[in-house]
Amino acid sequence: MASCIFCKIVKGDIPSFKLYDSPKVLAFLDINPLAKGHALIVPKTHGEKLTDIPDDELAESLPVAKKIAAALGAENYNVLQNNGRLAHQEVDHAPLNWAFQAVDRVER
Repeated sequence: MASCIFCKIVKGDIPSFKLYDSPKVLAFLDINPLAKGHALIVPKTHGEKLTDIPDDELAESLPVAKKIAAALGAENYNVLQNNGRLAHQEVDHAPLNWAFQAVDRVER
């Protein structure tokens, strides 16, 4: 979709700090991180919600979240996926928003 920010990042029209890139999935650091290591894992197929994404892209996404968490040495973290505005989805591209967010949680 031409106006989707995640599609523009996937196509390389908007630069990103890539953590993982395959034919099906792209992981990159969030430009406005909630915490150290806040990453987004997006399927390369545009879809607004989880149900719109092909199963093979979904199957690759969670292992990527696991690799990112391990690489960060994160012990306490969230992996989130929001579907729809009421569920706090901000971008209409099912990333794990669809973006998996792997965020290391540390005590303050």
